[in-house]
Amino acid sequence: MSENGANGVSRFAVELGVAALTGAFGAAVCYGSLDIGAGWTEFGPEAGYFPFYVGLLILLGSVANAIHAFVKHRGSGEIFIDGHRAKVVASFLLPLVVFAGVSAWLGLYVGTALYIAGTMLFQGRYKWWIALPSGIAVSLFFFIVFEFGFKVPLLKGPIEAWFGIY
Repeated sequence: MSENGANGVSRFAVELGVAALTGAFGAAVCYGSLDIGAGWTEFGPEAGYFPFYVGLLILLGSVANAIHAFVKHRGSGEIFIDGHRAKVVASFLLPLVVFAGVSAWLGLYVGTALYIAGTMLFQGRYKWWIALPSGIAVSLFFFIVFEFGFKVPLLKGPIEAWFGIY
């Protein structure tokens, strides 16, 4: 499907980008494996022996994907994602990135409450007096389930110190 008139990111660029990222990952695995020893000793394989070859397989797969991109998608004009679809993806992805940042800073429970409330407010178009209690209720539910039910303490950030938890 060629969409030469549309603006957006080409499939060729995305294929090459993914091949480069996976190739860099494979190279990092190989490099790390060499640091801990990727050879064979009289006692058997060193700690990095198998990871080194897994990294090589990842690297070879990345090269194969790059070659495939050049052969099949170079010059085809195929669009991977256009501006409108990129906005839809961003409207889902950006709140998740903010959630991760807030959760690392203030803890998972505060992050969850803000994420649920914010998503209900801005994407679901709920009123604030419905969204905010819903976010707090979901976060409180998770707190009870994980802290008391499963006895698995999750990251609480400064809230833990404020309330003297643990």
